[in-house]
Amino acid sequence: MKTQWKIGGEAGFGIMTAGQIFSKACTRGGLNCFGYTEYPSLIRGGHNTYQTTVSEDPVGGPMRMVDVLVALNKETVTLHSEELSEGAAIIYDPDKVQIRPDEAAKAILVPVTFSKIALETAGQELMSNNVALGASIAVYDYEIDLLLSVIKDQFRGKGAEVVSKNLAAARAGYDYVRQKLPGPYKAKLVKTKKAPNMLMSGNEAVGAGAIAAGCKFYAGYPMTPTSSLLHFMAANERKYRLVVKQAEDEISVINMAIGAGFAGARSMVATSGGGFCLMTEGYGLAGMTETPVVIVMGMRGGPSTGLPTWTEQADLKFLLNAAHGEFPRIVLTPGDMEELFYSTMKAFNLAEKYQTPVIIITDKHMAESHASLGRLDAKAIPIERGELASENTAGYKRYKITDSGVSPRALPGQPGNIFVANSDEHDETGISTEDSGMRIGMMNKRMRKLQHAAKEIDGALLLGPKRADITLVGWGSTKGAISDAMRLLEAEGIKANHLYITAASPFPAEAVGKALKPRKPKLMVELNFSGQMASVIREKTGVEIKNRLLKYDGRPFYPEEICAEVKKVLGR
Repeated sequence: MKTQWKIGGEAGFGIMTAGQIFSKACTRGGLNCFGYTEYPSLIRGGHNTYQTTVSEDPVGGPMRMVDVLVALNKETVTLHSEELSEGAAIIYDPDKVQIRPDEAAKAILVPVTFSKIALETAGQELMSNNVALGASIAVYDYEIDLLLSVIKDQFRGKGAEVVSKNLAAARAGYDYVRQKLPGPYKAKLVKTKKAPNMLMSGNEAVGAGAIAAGCKFYAGYPMTPTSSLLHFMAANERKYRLVVKQAEDEISVINMAIGAGFAGARSMVATSGGGFCLMTEGYGLAGMTETPVVIVMGMRGGPSTGLPTWTEQADLKFLLNAAHGEFPRIVLTPGDMEELFYSTMKAFNLAEKYQTPVIIITDKHMAESHASLGRLDAKAIPIERGELASENTAGYKRYKITDSGVSPRALPGQPGNIFVANSDEHDETGISTEDSGMRIGMMNKRMRKLQHAAKEIDGALLLGPKRADITLVGWGSTKGAISDAMRLLEAEGIKANHLYITAASPFPAEAVGKALKPRKPKLMVELNFSGQMASVIREKTGVEIKNRLLKYDGRPFYPEEICAEVKKVLGR
């Protein structure tokens, strides 16, 4: 059982809230969900959608075809009629949306007077969305009590009367379809006996991971797609005793975080490509002063302002080479919400153990989508503070040259441990120097950190059968679409495996080279124009992946697209 539900309408119709309520109702029935949202970069108006893919099996991302479409305006039908599967249902308000026969040739029409029912039951047209949600549950023949429990929780803070009216509207929409439009409909949802899942966005997963890792300072400037991470951290500031600052720009953001890291607080910032452009000088400062800080980089379409509310993976090479000069750059590329949680926890450990900035790459698709997750273990990764100096260390050298490249770090206020933190090249005590021998020693010291960090980062994983007809290569958010495509291909008798790259620096050259060594077809799957990870793979391993599926229209991959390209490569 796998189905896709989609709701669309104008901004201000409560599309995102309705989508999350539907997704939560499914997760409370033990089902797996992935909720994907699209919206334009407008202050007001524009077409918004939220689509939820639901299955008893794992779900990696959205599918192309829709089984139930909730149209809150005519534009939704016009824009998405080509996505309707055979026998799909269109739930709409006939008082506001007129549908031509040619627009719904493959679909079953489900006319429900949202506004009228909302006014009759709740006294407010504003609650039409809940009527539509109730109607959706009826079309799916799903349990209305699961939806009602989510609505009750959603509006609990607005008082008993508001909760009662929203519940009445949803119940009325459900009863209307059951009594007047009973179907039959092809799509069904059945509650399982599995424990309820939770629904979490990528930004929420990062925030929860940061809190679990002991983050005590967060600075940010609102920028899609990481703005909601700032909201999440601010909402949890008092509960978890954090300091959260919204600064005037990204330059201030990175410098505040570096200051907090220098003082001994675990610190984090988040931004997107344009904001990180402003952060690069500070990024280099953290590299030179060996100050730990975690940077979350949510990619979107560029260059310049580009596509502010759409997704892309075009910042990889920028992030691998950002800031002038050379210093240890640790760049993690997790691929789903669960990995974002644990990778964030790990990033704080890496930043402090190796005294260097750590970047976590995400993108709009992963940051703002919602996925069902099981229990996350906040204690799975113990906190490691790294090499800390004891008080009154005789002849203390903050930048002492060591075999590991890591020097004992003193925190401000420790008695006796006086040193200079200097953005110039410096000697072991931090005093500026231009001596050639010291420069070589310090560069070698800093760069040795990557050799040791590489040993504890599983930078590449081969997922799926070892013997396969084709190897799909991807990183970051393409993981979900590739996983879904592998299941679809298997059903058609095609075996595919997935070389999944989880760290771009230090690059796992040995593991990637070994996985790509067998002489069988390979397909690179990336959300950019030039195949940036494919280029990095060639640079680091000498292996050139000639077959490339590249997408750069701002939308994520659909598994159907990957399946079609695999068949093309295999000549099937």
